[in-house]
Amino acid sequence: MGMKFVNLPKSRGFNITTRFYDPQKEAMKEREERIRRELEGNTDGNSEFHYGAGIKGSFRHASKINSKTLDEVRKKSNKRLLYIIVVLVALLYFFLK
Repeated sequence: MGMKFVNLPKSRGFNITTRFYDPQKEAMKEREERIRRELEGNTDGNSEFHYGAGIKGSFRHASKINSKTLDEVRKKSNKRLLYIIVVLVALLYFFLK
């Protein structure tokens, strides 16, 4: 008898088109667009032109700006941890005494 008890669907194929990112080409397009805006006079006076790369180095730059606050947070965290350890050691000493 030609009965199928298990009907499994066929697997679907996976097809993805590859992308290529060229940072030099991206930087060149950004420079061309900036120069085109400057030559056409589309500057509103309010907008600042960004002459650097888009993301390159921005995380490092942001961490340098916030390094002072990060140091303060680390110091507070270390102090809190020290207080907790002292309290736990004191409690342990009183319970085992």
